[in-house]
Amino acid sequence: MKVAVPPSPAASAPAPTRGRWPSITTQIFIGLVLGIVLGHFLPEWGTAIKPLADAFLRMIKMIIAPLLFSTLVVGIAGTGDLKAMGRIGLKAIIYFEVATTIALFLGLFMVNVFKPGAGLAVPIGASTEELATLATKQQTGWDIFLHLFPTSVFDSMARGDILQVVVFSTFFGIALAAIGDKGRPAVEFFDSVAHVMFKFTGYVMLFAPIGVFAAIAATVGSKGLGILITLGKLVVVMYAGLAIFVLIVILGVAWIIRVPFLAFVKAIREPFLIAFTTASSEAALPKSLEVMERFGVPKNIVGFVLPTGYSFNLDGTTLYLSLASVFVAQLAGIDLTIGQQLVMMLTLMLTSKGVAGVPRAALVVLTATLTTFGLPLEGAAILLGIDQILDMGRTAVNVMGNCISTAVVARWEGVLDDEKMARFAAGGAEPASAEA
Repeated sequence: MKVAVPPSPAASAPAPTRGRWPSITTQIFIGLVLGIVLGHFLPEWGTAIKPLADAFLRMIKMIIAPLLFSTLVVGIAGTGDLKAMGRIGLKAIIYFEVATTIALFLGLFMVNVFKPGAGLAVPIGASTEELATLATKQQTGWDIFLHLFPTSVFDSMARGDILQVVVFSTFFGIALAAIGDKGRPAVEFFDSVAHVMFKFTGYVMLFAPIGVFAAIAATVGSKGLGILITLGKLVVVMYAGLAIFVLIVILGVAWIIRVPFLAFVKAIREPFLIAFTTASSEAALPKSLEVMERFGVPKNIVGFVLPTGYSFNLDGTTLYLSLASVFVAQLAGIDLTIGQQLVMMLTLMLTSKGVAGVPRAALVVLTATLTTFGLPLEGAAILLGIDQILDMGRTAVNVMGNCISTAVVARWEGVLDDEKMARFAAGGAEPASAEA
């Protein structure tokens, strides 16, 4: 029996400092704008402060493994329903495949309609030796399978290999649930660890505006805004494709599963901004785990679906890969038939799933695809110049797509907390940086 607890004055009234100090989201946005200004007008300074961004990303990475492990173990062992976890995994994979396939074909549609690479005169001076080496790193089907299983969970945690941590945590949680009451002390311990890590996340997030400021300043300072003019059509086409994906697919999915889209956007605005400015999905993961649980998605679903999606539900990346592959063909004056493009899309559907834990994953898949279809690697070398700009958009959409996937699976399972979501939509429950 649940006892209704009236909200405390602190919960029902705004904090005393809120009127004098902007929210963390506003601070992050201010950091974004100031970083662009500094990077543009003082590029040397913008590049010099990059270690501040690196420090923020390191702080985020030190949180991920213990937060993910504790959250997932408690979510699985706490429910004790192993069949439910199997259903959740199957439903998540089905949704991932549908969403990424739509993203692939949307990218294909955009690049064929607007032809950003046709007639583009860009001098090719970059070496392709590094890219040719990257192309050999594409994983086979057995490599993907073996990569799921860590030889040491401590090694996986040290390397930040999210998928391997998920696999170990899942088995650990299942074993903990199987021993029943004997495992209760361990469940309580990991539940406490999860709460500590959420509080820890709150402390780290206080540094987010500085990290974002340094990251965007370093990007603009090193790449400059001028390159956006040369390859501006590609940038515009890709960002337009990402916007269409959000407005049609993610908005459509939110409507189908009866999730208020604006409330969802409000919930994920911090992890979205962090992912966009740092071009790092990992940087957004701790906050994404927290806000989706507070939004009404059960802990076991958030803990399992969200990190799994980091390997299998890269909506923004798959859209970029289909667009970039055909862009390189257009750049080289190679006219691909629809049949060839469809075969390329089928290849990308498979290879894009095998990049878990691979550094510069999108570039690895792109170079492997170009090599397979006989397209010039020089095209990928040209994309390197604006890769950071493109990576910002595709990473942010990756995070948004993974967050909505947790709500999809929760609704499919019939466990999405509509009351908690309604309270949030009404403005009564803004995600906090730490749990009370």
